[in-house]
Amino acid sequence: MSPEDKKILDRINAYAEKALADIDPQKTRISFQLDALRPVMEEISKETGKSVEDIFILYMDLASEAAVEAEQQLQAALEDDADANFSSIANRLQ
Repeated sequence: MSPEDKKILDRINAYAEKALADIDPQKTRISFQLDALRPVMEEISKETGKSVEDIFILYMDLASEAAVEAEQQLQAALEDDADANFSSIANRLQ
């Protein structure tokens, strides 16, 4: 993930934490969640000259990539220290 992509992902995620703070993502339709993110995606679209749809696709790709990286880090931490407890593993991942 490029530094520019990381900034975009971080920016959308920060916005999402505020815009979606009071919802249960398991019980809220994806379309509602995406509508809540539309303002930040429109801002990024204007700044980059890309369409909102392209920003959405980029966000989904980056979020998937970040999830895979987080899973790989967790697996590596678990493999590195089979005797570690949950707290010590969690602290290393931060």
